[in-house]
Amino acid sequence: MSTTTIRLPEELKARIASAAGRAGQALHSFILEAIAEKIEMEEQRASFDTEADARFAKLLETGKSIPWADMCGYLEERVAGLSV
Repeated sequence: MSTTTIRLPEELKARIASAAGRAGQALHSFILEAIAEKIEMEEQRASFDTEADARFAKLLETGKSIPWADMCGYLEERVAGLSV
């Protein structure tokens, strides 16, 4: 494990300490968990972007897509909680 120094504004440090206390965690473990969650979110977003780019490229290549009326029906069924 390596050490990295992060300078935090006092107000932010106080907010982190308060949140860590409410969560029943030590400040250090709370910060590590928050960083890990942020990284996970960014990795998921990057994965989503990559998948979206690939699907759009396929759409442009093939010209195949789902008709809008079919997609609307599918989404309405999903919102209604119906199995689709």
